[in-house]
Amino acid sequence: MFSVLRSPRRRWSPLRRVFGLGCLLGASVVACQSKDRAAKADAPSAERATTGSAAPIAGWAPADTDDFGTPLPTDASFARRVVSLNPAATEVLFAIGAQARLVGRSAWDEFPPEAAAVPNVGNGIRPNIEAVLQQRPTLVILYATAENRAAAQAFARAGVRTMALRVDRIAQFMSFTTRLGVAVGEGRRAQAMVDSVQQTLDRVRAVTGAATRRSIVWPLWQQPVLVVGGGSYLDELIEVAGGRNVFHDLAAPSPPVSIEEIARRDPDMIVATERTASELDAKPQWKSVRAVRERRWVHHNPVLTGRPSVVLGSAAVSLARLLHPELSAALPTLPVPAVAKGRAP
Repeated sequence: MFSVLRSPRRRWSPLRRVFGLGCLLGASVVACQSKDRAAKADAPSAERATTGSAAPIAGWAPADTDDFGTPLPTDASFARRVVSLNPAATEVLFAIGAQARLVGRSAWDEFPPEAAAVPNVGNGIRPNIEAVLQQRPTLVILYATAENRAAAQAFARAGVRTMALRVDRIAQFMSFTTRLGVAVGEGRRAQAMVDSVQQTLDRVRAVTGAATRRSIVWPLWQQPVLVVGGGSYLDELIEVAGGRNVFHDLAAPSPPVSIEEIARRDPDMIVATERTASELDAKPQWKSVRAVRERRWVHHNPVLTGRPSVVLGSAAVSLARLLHPELSAALPTLPVPAVAKGRAP
């Protein structure tokens, strides 16, 4: 989810799955497990150690902590100057009209396009501490992966508050957005955006609820083969859109599987970008999968599906129309995110 390298050979970078930005380059999302598995800290419960001061701080709520166990801000004065190293957070800040507080963002923040005007401080995983501190932040927003624990500790030592939040599931996006809204003094707008996204998801689910569940596989990576598993927001979008993920039983967001296992589970459809579908279609080993042989592809729009963010409602509508074109007339009009105007989609 992170890399902005333009080379087609690099577009499958697993780190992009973390921030959900590979979609802009035509890549599917991939879980950030290559780093987290190595650190044995993929589960959010493994991220609960406190990284800053454990003592109560004025304006912070000790009972409400981030995914590293650090108290979250309840007073927007802590967010006068924000560096966001979490692209989902950057997108939310624009969506709720708090972009004026941004004084830095990661190299992978590409949504909305207006984010390009915010100073680029480099990587969002294992960030350049000095480059971030040069922006004189009062709050740094991190993605809560084990790879960023040392950064959170370094910022705490420098007297800079942090929010480390993980967004792998739809519920995490909802919680993430409301907590971020409170932190920057835009709690009502954040709640309105969450409500809007939830209402769209509920409307799509109501339309597809009685539809025949079409089984699908969603490849995310080619070597090794990674697919959408039960731990991903994409698995949830599949269900909302009226599909059935044949790898829902695997708990990881992007578990490794064999092509033979995909063939054995025999999905009705394969969800992929047009480019990925073309690549897989040209590989002889994938011909063992009946859906590949019969060219039963569902070409998703990665700009919508590539991240668990303000476009989740749009992603659900788009995917539902792809899986169930016969229901298109009953589905809500595709929401247009207004992330550049500080309005909820």
